[in-house]
Parts: sequence; C-alpha cells; structure tokens
Amino acid sequence: MAENEVAALVDAVTGLHAAVADVALPFEVASAPAARDEHRRLLERLDDHLLPRLRHPDAPTLLVVGGSTGAGKSTLVSSLVGEAVSPAGVLRPTTRWPVLVHHPDDTDQFTGDRVLPGLPRVTGGGTADGRGVRLVATPAVPRGIALLDAPDIDSVEEANRTLAVQLLGAGDAWLFVTTAARYADAVPWELLGDAARRRTHLALVLDRVDAADAPAVEAHLRVMLDERGLPGTPVLLVPESRPDEDGLLPESAVAAVATWATALAFDAATRERALAETRDGSALEAARVARALADAADDQRAAADRLRGAVLASYAAARELVAERTADGSMLRGEVLARWQDVVGTGEWVRSIEGGVARLRDRVSAAVRGRRAADPAIVEAVGHGLEAVVLDAAQDAAERAHADWYHDPAGHALLDGLALSRASGDLRERVDVAVRAWQGDVLDLVRAEGAGRRTTARALSFGVNGLGATLMVAVFASTGGLTGAEVGIFGGTALLAQRLLEAVFGDEAVRRLTRTAHDRLDARVGGLLDAETARFLALLDPVAAQVRDGGAVRSRASLVEVAARALAAAPPSPTDRRERPGGTGLRGAVPGGVPSARETDETADGQQRAGRWRWWRRGRSG
Repeated sequence: MAENEVAALVDAVTGLHAAVADVALPFEVASAPAARDEHRRLLERLDDHLLPRLRHPDAPTLLVVGGSTGAGKSTLVSSLVGEAVSPAGVLRPTTRWPVLVHHPDDTDQFTGDRVLPGLPRVTGGGTADGRGVRLVATPAVPRGIALLDAPDIDSVEEANRTLAVQLLGAGDAWLFVTTAARYADAVPWELLGDAARRRTHLALVLDRVDAADAPAVEAHLRVMLDERGLPGTPVLLVPESRPDEDGLLPESAVAAVATWATALAFDAATRERALAETRDGSALEAARVARALADAADDQRAAADRLRGAVLASYAAARELVAERTADGSMLRGEVLARWQDVVGTGEWVRSIEGGVARLRDRVSAAVRGRRAADPAIVEAVGHGLEAVVLDAAQDAAERAHADWYHDPAGHALLDGLALSRASGDLRERVDVAVRAWQGDVLDLVRAEGAGRRTTARALSFGVNGLGATLMVAVFASTGGLTGAEVGIFGGTALLAQRLLEAVFGDEAVRRLTRTAHDRLDARVGGLLDAETARFLALLDPVAAQVRDGGAVRSRASLVEVAARALAAAPPSPTDRRERPGGTGLRGAVPGGVPSARETDETADGQQRAGRWRWWRRGRSG
C-alpha cells in the first residue's frame, strides 16, 4: 500500500470516528431507532476492523465463519482445523462464546485490543459470563490467518444475533455458511446485502449438499448472488458426509473451503486483493452510513428546536394575550369600573364628562384636593382582575404546550404524567406577589413624577393613592376591545382618568407614565411566564444539550471517501510485496490453486478424493 495514502485514510477515519462518537440520538423521532443501531454498528466496524487493518496491514487475516442456525459452522471450523476446537451440539444456540482459532505465533495479535477491543477474552476451554471471545491456539492453522466461528445470525437469543453481526463486521473476509434447504432464507440475504455494499471478500459455503441436487442448487444460488450485487462470489459445496468419531467431516468434504481459506494466508496476491477489497469497501460504506447518521442527527436537532419552539410560542402568546387584555379596555368591566366610580364619586360624575371640559377640570381639582385617599377597594379590584387574566393565560399556555409535546413522539417521551398540562401549583401566590409589586411600581412612578412640582404638591400630598389608581385605570384605558354602548361607558372612564392625570402632570408626562407602567407590568408578567416556561425547558434542555447537528459528521465522511478512493487508486509500493507466511495449510487444502465448487463433487470415489486433497504439508512445523 502507498504509505501516504494509508496515513491520510487513517487520519480521516480517526476523525470520522470522533465525530460519530459525538452523535447523540436521545429524541424519539422516526429516524432514531434505525439510526441508533447504525450508530452502534458503525463505531464497532471502525474499532473492530477498519482502524486495526489500516494501522496494522501485516496483521493476520481475520476470516469470520458466519451463517444460519444449524448450518454446520462449528463442524466446518473444527473439520478445517482437524480437531474439535468449536464443539457442535444439538442444543441451540451452540456457539454462545464465539471461538477464534489461530496459530500460536499469532497469539499476541488477538489477546490485546487490536481487534474487537470491547470484547473480553478467555483461552482454551475456559468460559465466562456475558459476551466475549474464546481464543484457541493451534499449529493446525497457518500463520497469518485466524478463523472466527461466530454465533448464529438468526439465533433465538437477541444478544447472539447482535454479536454475530458485530463479528461479521470485524472480518477481513467471510465464509458464509448455509444449507441446500435454507440458502433462500431472508435473514442471510440481509447480511449478504450488507456484505455487497461493503464489498466484503467472501465465499458462500453450501453445506450438506446431496450430489444429485448440487448442480441445480448451485445454479440457482449463483443467480441469486448475481441479482443481489454479488456476481462472481465463490460457491463452495460441502457434500453430505458422515462425521467421524471426533465429529469431523472428511478432508475431501472440506477441500474446496480449505483451499479457498488457505490462499488468504499463503497467496500474497489473493491476500492483498481480499484485504484491499474489504478495507476500501468498508471505508466507503462507513462514509455512506455516516451521512445517513448525519441526517438522523439533524432530525434530533430539529426535534429539540421544535419542542422548544412549541413551548416558547405558547408562553409568548400568553404574554401577548395579557398585554392585550390590560390595554384594550376590557379590564374596565365589572368590579374595577364600580370601584373606580366609587373613587371619583358616582356614575353621575362619569356622565358629567358631556358637560364640558371646563366643568370637568373644576371637578378634577376638587376631587384631588378635597377627597380622602383613594378607597383601597379599587386597588384590590385591579389586583383581582390582573390575577385572573394572568392565571387564565398561563393555564392556556400550559395546555397548549403540553398538547404539542404530547402529540409529538419526541416530546411525549419527555412528559411524566399530566403535571405540565396545568399551571404551577404555586402560581396564584406568585401572581399575587407580582401584581402587588406592580401596584407598588405605579405608586413609585406617581411619587417620582410629582416630586418638586409646587403646583401639584398639595394634590400629591392628599392623593398619591388616588393618582396611582387613576394611572392603573389609564393603563387599561384603550377602547380597542370594546364595542357598542361599552365604548361610551368605558370610554368616558378612560377619558376621565386621562384628564385627571393631565391636570396634575401634563399630557406628555401622562403618556410617559402610562407607557412605563404598562412596560413594568409586561416585565413582571413575563417573569411569571418565564418561570412557567422553565418547567418544560428543565426537561428539554438536558436532553437537547447532547444533540449536535450532522455537519461535522458529513464533513468527516467526505474526507474518508476522498482518502479511500485515493488509496484504492494508488499503485502498490515496492514494500507491499510480502513473503508468504510459513506453516501448513488448512486440513484438506489443495496445493496449487483453488478448485471450483463443482470439482469437489466430480469424483465419486471418496478415497480417491481424500488422497487428492489431503492436508497440504501436514506434519510440517509452523
């Protein structure tokens, strides 16, 4: 391999790994379930195969033997090795702890965390709880290759199925085992489709094939391989055979498989081609999966923004509603109007507005100078009215925000019962405190405005509370929300309040005081509603803080794709010509090449075949 191109791909894949690891998928959106599985599998494949292979190109080839329940994977592995390294049995699943068989000289390649770093190891016949890999060292396996007997891909145990997929993803090459009765099952073809996308170097082993059925079965299987993007995939037939007393198949039965697998260790060109195919395909597939994952990350960001927007919009509408109801004249109905009329005299005084501004000014002066302080009832009436408006708006906002979350799967998962569908239990008390504080703000405005005014000093000394109540009425005095006869009644009230304040402070000051008082009311109401909003955000923010958009992942995926294509196109370096490893071939391997699957069945005489495909170099030291 070209060293510069390899280094560039290592850097790109390392960066992709970091970006993918940073992806969080906590929200229950439509893309999340599949994306979570892809996220886990992508990290596993980067850790278990692509990065180890790029960083250690001379490491032994990992040949994963996978397939369906009862296909004979364990028997095949033991038969290739020549000893019962992976016991087969009647009970399913047989392979509870997958077995990795390797040459003793390669032990250090598999005891560390170079491959499958997340899985513990046991050696020999040992077992352990949980998931892990059992290592078996034997000189019957050539140096430079290891056989990994994976669990059933359709195991009754979900953990076994998950582990099987992970181990297949870690392989440099696959021996995918099926039978003449089950080769058309859906589950194997799902994984073979994944192998096609990754361009995994593989051979399909058709086990327990009757000689009479072999031609038809092989022909149909090849058609299926062509249709599913795997043209030219070797089909290695294992004829129906009786195991010996050790449970091993005859050498002749496994000859085609042994020869194909041994070539990965002894034939430099075959090995380099296999590793390059799987490596490059794995890198390009990682980039493709990463882009899909980036889309899922964007969905998460959109979900967080959508849920936040629903809450903010509900409470912003509540704040706007309070602002409208405290400025459109609707607050001047009922008790507030009655108490205001008590302050200024009787309803007759309101009607006297029609008698002329001059007479009104005289009455205003008399009211300010001669009356006692304003009846506290007007203040209480204003307070009660404000409390009702704010509480209603807050309750409506809680119901709307809760409904938006409830009907959104991402929000529904965050809700815990109906608590958020109602305003806070202590909101009434907090509203009461805020309204009283605002009324204090209004009195402070009146005092501050009247300070130093000699012409109104006497009025202020007798009527601060009355002027404060009048300013409150003026804040609510617009008639925009009134219709018909209400305009005359409440409009007169508004005009009276305005004229009274103008008589004391002047028209410009009254406009400023009214605007300031309304702004302070809006700020206090905003504080109350912000606290209500925070109940929702307290659930949302910790989850949303985990979420990133997919930009970084997309960028890293593009770098991986560019680097992988550059490496695939680069001419091999002179140092890439490696010596063939020493040791023996697998039991039954044919020296001098790989026979076709059909060749293994052409000779009827079993003894003659056994002699032809005897274990290559058996007995020679590793």
